[in-house]
Amino acid sequence: MEAARAENRVQTERLEDARAQLQAIAEWIETGRPQREVLRDSAMTRLRAQLESLPVIEQAKGILMAQQRCGPEEAFDLLRRASQRANVRVHVLAAQIVDRVGSPSPAETTPQPIRPAASRPS
Repeated sequence: MEAARAENRVQTERLEDARAQLQAIAEWIETGRPQREVLRDSAMTRLRAQLESLPVIEQAKGILMAQQRCGPEEAFDLLRRASQRANVRVHVLAAQIVDRVGSPSPAETTPQPIRPAASRPS
């Protein structure tokens, strides 16, 4: 009988330990990650997104600078204002500009008939 009681005490202790661990896990889930950690991860995510979108924005600025004969600040301002008017993110609009300039229209890719050179008088 004493052996059964000892086994029961061991099982009760294991059960209490398991409950304590489960409670700790539940509290951790409810409280979530510390705010500082969430903010740090969020800042890193924003920086990565900026780094990924920067090249296409710079390309679009270059295109606008060539077309509008303006400086980089004015080109970005044009891009920003067009983005706001169209309610499209700057990097999305920049990608559209780059794609449009980089992909020739069908009229540009259609071969044009070659005109014979005017004959020179002999």
